Amino acid sequence: MKGLSCGTSRIVGCRFSIYPMADNFVDIIIGALKEVDTSKVWMKTDDVSTCVRGRSEHVFDVTKAIFTHAAKTGVHVVFNGTFSIGCPGDSEGDTYMSESDERLNEEASRVEKVEVATQFALYPLNNPDYMQVIADQVGVAADHGTFTKGVHYASRLDGDVHDVFQSLEEAFVNASKTDDRSHVTMTAAVSANSPSTKDN
Repeated sequence: MKGLSCGTSRIVGCRFSIYPMADNFVDIIIGALKEVDTSKVWMKTDDVSTCVRGRSEHVFDVTKAIFTHAAKTGVHVVFNGTFSIGCPGDSEGDTYMSESDERLNEEASRVEKVEVATQFALYPLNNPDYMQVIADQVGVAADHGTFTKGVHYASRLDGDVHDVFQSLEEAFVNASKTDDRSHVTMTAAVSANSPSTKDN
């Protein structure tokens, strides 16, 4: 990985894209971004996706808020993201690790009620007990009441956006604590307002 040096902090990152299924998708995305405070994370957007990096609570706070504000429009919106911690060479943006734990967007996003359907997959890399780690975190989602079923290559979560993102965050953070040097990734596809869930 040319040009990267190994970092020592446990910085969390998420590379994601949001897809509003509407002609005015640009306005929806820009509108959502304007409502979200990103001052506690490192963030960069290119022509394919957006990368957010920092402390885990702020990465999840920002990604949930951006998705929630886009979804509250009532348009079918999909969030597709990959979360990562412990990636060798991940050092840029480590200064954001000194931020306080106060979530800047929780109060504003918490008032929005959005039902979502989610498929997520957890990958505890280089962990010989990875299947048990995954099973334990699916159990956490079940305790939250968000786990619906297992599907090929993923687990299904359904419910309020805040409950689902809490399940995702806890699963990711818990898996990362199994080893202080672990590299853990998690993929998540979150859908709101899908017409396929309505009776025709």
